[in-house]
Amino acid sequence: MAMTLRLTDEESAALRACAEREGTSMQEVARLAIAQYVSARQSRLAAAIAAVAHDDAELLERLSQ
Repeated sequence: MAMTLRLTDEESAALRACAEREGTSMQEVARLAIAQYVSARQSRLAAAIAAVAHDDAELLERLSQ
């Protein structure tokens, strides 16, 4: 599926620099970044839930009663 990705000048420059360093295209760097973000989402969500459960344990206990 084709899509248009609008980047700021700074984002575009950073993406271009990364692609040049890695010897690949800007598209490939962006696709890899998206794949990494999507695959890590579940672990970030679990970490956030664990942090709330830990930080607010007392409040959650009181609410459950």
